[in-house]
Amino acid sequence: MNGDTLTHMAVRIILGIESSCDETSAAIVSIDGDQLRVLSCRTAGQDDLHAEYRGVVPEIASRAHLDRIIPVVRGACAEAGITLKEINGVAAGNRPGLIGSLLVGTSTAKALAWSLDIPFVGVDHVIAHLVAGLLDQPPLQWPAIGLVASGGHTSLFLMRSPMEVQLIGATIDDAAGEAFDKAASILELGYPGGAKLDALAESGDASIVPLPMTRLKGGDFSFSGIKTAFALATRDPRYAGRSADLAASFRKVVVAQITRNLALALEEHAAPSCLVGGGVAANALLRREVASVCTERGVSLRVAELRWCTDNAAMIAGAGALRIAHGECDGWDLVAHPLSELARGDRGARRRTS
Repeated sequence: MNGDTLTHMAVRIILGIESSCDETSAAIVSIDGDQLRVLSCRTAGQDDLHAEYRGVVPEIASRAHLDRIIPVVRGACAEAGITLKEINGVAAGNRPGLIGSLLVGTSTAKALAWSLDIPFVGVDHVIAHLVAGLLDQPPLQWPAIGLVASGGHTSLFLMRSPMEVQLIGATIDDAAGEAFDKAASILELGYPGGAKLDALAESGDASIVPLPMTRLKGGDFSFSGIKTAFALATRDPRYAGRSADLAASFRKVVVAQITRNLALALEEHAAPSCLVGGGVAANALLRREVASVCTERGVSLRVAELRWCTDNAAMIAGAGALRIAHGECDGWDLVAHPLSELARGDRGARRRTS
């Protein structure tokens, strides 16, 4: 099959591959209409390889992907009880991410699709985080406001469908996940920091340390000022030994900025639905506050299940299944790219999920 030719076959089973950073993941997802069902997902993490560096080392990550990619694909197929010959299409996260890591997953997906003579599609990782909220869930009423909060992105989208997405707000400096990780580093909580800070904050008093909340126009976010104020607060003798309170106060103000902008977007666009995904969507306070915002407005909420918040191939397979089911596929010349197709500079432009 020529990869440049659109395919209108009825796709039922899609293999997804994710390797954008330090998670090597493969998943099998079935699609019936626009209903997505996860049949399996295998993920090999690398926290042990990067812990001593307190961050992901790109070269180490890409080499680990090379070692693990085929075993996780085989594992996903075995878990789903299928063979590769039963797959109707292959999807890979081809952007954004670490370029060396992306190349491993994208090249593997192309090779599999070519050898099986089935469609191949590339998937934008940011959009996949939104699709994660549709996995194993009932149909959603469109349009929806989409929120992606992760280590590399904090963005708001107007979604007229899973296939048509418009950027309406984004961070101008740190992403929320990056801010949480830096705050955790300041408190010397270890790696990975965001999850450790969230756990510590659950036992703290968020009213103890006053921190400023940035308010920008147009739905944009900024977390660098909050981070600076937090760093200064940790040096204040009044808060010595109060790590839990510091963590809770920092978490509270970051989440408050996110939910404020989300509420404004829901009201401005009168959207009946909301999709939330990304690693920070696993944050306990954010999940509670987003639910409260949507309940108050009668908005139907889909927050990605905890297992689909971090990087995983199920969301890649889901987004790819939607593309292929709508007759789309990419050529063998599709490249990996370190940036999302929905970057800040593209605000206002409507983008397909390709």
